[in-house]
Amino acid sequence: MDKLRIIFLCTGNSCRSQMAEGWARALAGDDIEVKSAGIEAHGQNAMAIRVMKEVGIDISRQESIRVNGEMLEWADLLVTLCDHAEAQCPLLSPHTVKVHLPLADPAKIRGEDLALLDEFRQTREKVRQRVEFVIEQVALEAAV
Repeated sequence: MDKLRIIFLCTGNSCRSQMAEGWARALAGDDIEVKSAGIEAHGQNAMAIRVMKEVGIDISRQESIRVNGEMLEWADLLVTLCDHAEAQCPLLSPHTVKVHLPLADPAKIRGEDLALLDEFRQTREKVRQRVEFVIEQVALEAAV
């Protein structure tokens, strides 16, 4: 069987979807193929890179890119991580399944560095939980 191909999609592909791509690679390894994208491309987020590095996952080489038709055709599973991505996602091919697991965007929060760092850490853990859920569901489906 071919590997399952997953795209994690959020608004800017700088935080949530980037974290999800990193977690999926770390948790599922070679069992899946994974990409991340955004409705827009906001570039890399230094705070997201920092908090992922704290758990031993380097996302600094991942690119912030806009989703396109080729990516959507490639994907077996699309996981939207925010309501904006869910609403603005282009049409999917008939074989692509979409799952919506929304999270607030930590990049929109303003405040002191320590408070921001805490928000990004909380988001990192929420993203991990969502990625674990997706991987568990994929494993259950494969077992059937």
